[in-house]
Amino acid sequence: MSTVTDGRTDLARPDAAGDAPGVPGGPAGGESAGSSAGPATGSGAPRRRRRWEIPHRAYAVGLLGLLVPAVLLAAWHWASSTGVFAVYQLPPPASVWEAGLDMWSRGELTHHVAISTQRVLLGFAIGASLGLVIGAFVGLSRWSSVLFAPTIGAFRAVPSLAWVPLLILWLKLGEDSKVTLIAIGAFFPVYTMVAGALRHVDSHLVELGRAYGLKPLSLFTRIQLPAVLPSVVSGLRLALAQAWLFLVAAELAGASMGLGFLLTDSQNNGRVDRLVLAIVLLALLGKLTDSIIGVAEKRLLRRWI
Repeated sequence: MSTVTDGRTDLARPDAAGDAPGVPGGPAGGESAGSSAGPATGSGAPRRRRRWEIPHRAYAVGLLGLLVPAVLLAAWHWASSTGVFAVYQLPPPASVWEAGLDMWSRGELTHHVAISTQRVLLGFAIGASLGLVIGAFVGLSRWSSVLFAPTIGAFRAVPSLAWVPLLILWLKLGEDSKVTLIAIGAFFPVYTMVAGALRHVDSHLVELGRAYGLKPLSLFTRIQLPAVLPSVVSGLRLALAQAWLFLVAAELAGASMGLGFLLTDSQNNGRVDRLVLAIVLLALLGKLTDSIIGVAEKRLLRRWI
């Protein structure tokens, strides 16, 4: 019979193994514990994960993720080559590729991409930073939530194109109006996610931090922010996607360079191949920047959680 020592049941005594019939290592088990020459390989022993398994699985998932784009590309080629769509409606992939190579050789494509990427990153940085600060302010203070949340929610419902005439009137047709519009688009997802998540932080964690004498800023950076980190990262990913959406609205009005300008210029000139090229580039750049945040998310979660 097992004994109780310091509040725990002692089941690891040498005689306890011998008292149980049929247990390997006891007298009735047929073999002694010392006869075992290697690690356990039965079904109950945990199997060690090999180093190549995780990269191999990630590689397989990556290849599987390319399946749908490959199917869409094949369907696009079939629809444009069989007459389902006319060439002036949907050019074949080869024509879009040739248009991209032509613009690349003349340096136009890299300039459009660089200008748009710069605007998106700058507007995203400004809008996301303001969203984090104001979202924390509203999420941590009940009075701030009562005062500011209804007004910010009303501004959030304003469509992106509605801001364009006012920003042009205030900031003219320069870079300031475009970056400001992108910052507006990036602000609301981060603000919404941060404010909503901070309202639901476990109160016991907050009280524990206060019991250890943490001041409000230290309490936010060491307890509350790590607790809502997954929501913050989700807000950043949504904000980045929103920034690319607002980029097109910003460059549709008065831009002379950028992918949004390439869209309108190609439409006015009847260059559908360049128009489709701009759409494809927006999709690829959006996915690339989202993947970068995804990699940063994994590292942050390993460090903070």
